[in-house]
Amino acid sequence: MNAYLHQFLFGIYPYICLAVLLVGSLIRFDREQYTWKSDSSQLLRHGMLRLGSNLFHWGVLVVVLGHFGGFLAPHWLVSPFLSASGHQLVAMVAGGAAGVAAAFNTPLAGVTFAIEELANSFEQRVALLVMTAILIAGFVSLGIAGDYVYFGTMPETLTLGRTLVAAPVAGIVGGLSGGLFARLVLALTYRRERYLGPLAKRPILWAVLCGIAIASIGIFTGVTWGTGYAEAKAAVEGAHESLWFGPAKFGSTLLSTLAGLPGGIFSPSLATGAGVGNLLCLLFPDDPRGAIVLLGMAAYFTGVVRAPLTAVIIIVEATASRAMILPLFASALIADAAGRLVCKEKLYHALAREFATSR
Repeated sequence: MNAYLHQFLFGIYPYICLAVLLVGSLIRFDREQYTWKSDSSQLLRHGMLRLGSNLFHWGVLVVVLGHFGGFLAPHWLVSPFLSASGHQLVAMVAGGAAGVAAAFNTPLAGVTFAIEELANSFEQRVALLVMTAILIAGFVSLGIAGDYVYFGTMPETLTLGRTLVAAPVAGIVGGLSGGLFARLVLALTYRRERYLGPLAKRPILWAVLCGIAIASIGIFTGVTWGTGYAEAKAAVEGAHESLWFGPAKFGSTLLSTLAGLPGGIFSPSLATGAGVGNLLCLLFPDDPRGAIVLLGMAAYFTGVVRAPLTAVIIIVEATASRAMILPLFASALIADAAGRLVCKEKLYHALAREFATSR
């Protein structure tokens, strides 16, 4: 039964949806052209798209570009150098890092992400090809979108004395919470029978329950619709965001991931980290809010992904906060140690290994 359901959902149903989209669009354009306008077309309504982007946003870039990387380097070409599982891992890392570079307009962050993800694997021999893919993605992004700052500019910084106080607190809080997220994802993904019981064998019902929970969180808090980009950008620029933003985004992102849908972890982790930093501002009311928020972003992201260098570089590039490099490094390194206490295995490594094994 599960095999037939899987075949229908992933082998037949997508083509039915595409056929309905194409035929329905042609019929509507032919019979009701005056309704074909920006006020009614969801393809042109950013507000409607934001509601669903928590389940379908930057993570799709990683999936698509990872497959594209594998397509550009077929296995017969790389088989003398890599095994089948190694080829899949390299393709996913290269595509994912290229997606990071293009999505956030942060080429250096894409490079550091690839370096950290490949640091402990034998595939370092193909690092040059990976770096080339990332740099091309960065150049294409710069050529199309221009040189922009993703999260807005944050010109403030912290003194050495305040860094010695704020960075360890942010590193511990962000690292532990990020490590908790990673551990929950891995536990509920690969030990579903143990924690979910009968729901482990009913993925559709589980996805529906996750969707209801996500909607309930959004209705109750009003701050988790979409990717969290607007709230994170406002927090980085010093605005007072809702204290619910961090915990609510943590819960909605966790449920989105556990539902088994293509959502993404990278971008929501930055948004959740901004929420963590927003909470940390309660402990440091006399320090610049934007600086404390960045410490929370770096710490939480490091706790989830366990890539401190990537966390620092992507935040510095995405906020033009070069004066915060040292405080961010301090927070990220402490968060890496704290996150390891909660979840010893790197999240992306575990997910990629299981994916490659299943194939």
